[in-house]
Amino acid sequence: MHAAILTNFATPKGGAEKVAIESARGLAERGVAVTLIHGVDGPADPMLDHPGIRRVGLSLTDVWERPAWRGAIEGIWNREAARRLDAALAALPAKPDVLHLHQWTRSLSPAIFPVLARTGLPVAITLHDYFLVCPNGVYYRFDRAEPCTVRPFSPGCLAAPCDPQSRVHKAVRVARAVAQLAAILRGFPSRRLDLVHVSDGSRTRIETMMQGAPVRHHRIDNPVRIARAAPADPASGDAVAFVGRFTREKGADLVAQAAHRAGLPSLFIGDGPLADTLGAVPGAEVVGWRAPDEVEALLRRRARAVAAPARWLETGPLTIYEALAAGIPAVASDRAGAAEKIRDGVTGFVTAPDLAALAEALGRLRDDALVRRLGEAAHARYWSAPMTLAAHAAALCDLYAGMTGAAEAPSFQRSAVM
Repeated sequence: MHAAILTNFATPKGGAEKVAIESARGLAERGVAVTLIHGVDGPADPMLDHPGIRRVGLSLTDVWERPAWRGAIEGIWNREAARRLDAALAALPAKPDVLHLHQWTRSLSPAIFPVLARTGLPVAITLHDYFLVCPNGVYYRFDRAEPCTVRPFSPGCLAAPCDPQSRVHKAVRVARAVAQLAAILRGFPSRRLDLVHVSDGSRTRIETMMQGAPVRHHRIDNPVRIARAAPADPASGDAVAFVGRFTREKGADLVAQAAHRAGLPSLFIGDGPLADTLGAVPGAEVVGWRAPDEVEALLRRRARAVAAPARWLETGPLTIYEALAAGIPAVASDRAGAAEKIRDGVTGFVTAPDLAALAEALGRLRDDALVRRLGEAAHARYWSAPMTLAAHAAALCDLYAGMTGAAEAPSFQRSAVM
């Protein structure tokens, strides 16, 4: 088996790249030949240093680093990305059996879909967000600070001022989404795309939005790259931790305010536009980005719980899974896919993403005995069915076997959307 994995970067810039890179490593360790094709050149994650992984950079530029007018044009349709991807695939010494796309909006653009279609190869897409069906990618009304309820590409969708930046940005995103839809419909008129969902909630929503489309839906957990160790002692921690990008849609502000109301310090690992706002909340400490090993060590030492109270319909934040694996209680929004992995009141709490509800949940974490019980249960339940890299790679191999006709994969529900 030879799998070509496509993404924007060879180093994690977010959850999508992290999963793409770890998938490549897990598949290589399982004996699959892997070609990782990334749009933007630069330092590669050490996970890609494996004899079974060939890395191909397309020497493209991140559209966020372009002047606005050029970034808009390349984001909608990057002809150079298509040309370079076509050449890179043709130059491979061995033709892949499957193509697996993880992210394309930052450098590759919708222009790559005709290239993928022309290969005639089976194509899988892991949906880490909603860009396949939603112009702004997160199915969220930034103007109202709430999840979207209108059908994508409907008149209500096109008229909504939902973009986090401006109506001009919304217009560009709509143009990109229309170009993307047209490219997929032209390139895959009868062949099915295989869509991989990382949570049950996001699968249900996207299935509903894509009724009638020639796609098959699959459910595969993201991998969690944490070695099994003794559970942490969260009762000895002092703070509620948030890990990731500091934005309102991710609920970073809710963590700071709710922890303060609950009488607990808060710890923020990462960066984002709310960094200064968070730092101004009494009891909040912002430490910036840290390497994965440093994050785990810091959480084991400081965290009474890890909180991710997303306001948007987040597909599956890895930080929650990593907390459970370490034996740290998790607190997640009832809108997020990660809530599916939490047993409310047993391994953590599932709560509405509002200040009162979150403050009530965090207030319960002042009880050392309860925190210790939650952490022990989180560790035990997670490791009874761990989301390891090996398990993730095995699931991908089953998926690829079904896509190529090598074998049918009984462990995955295959449902053509009718």
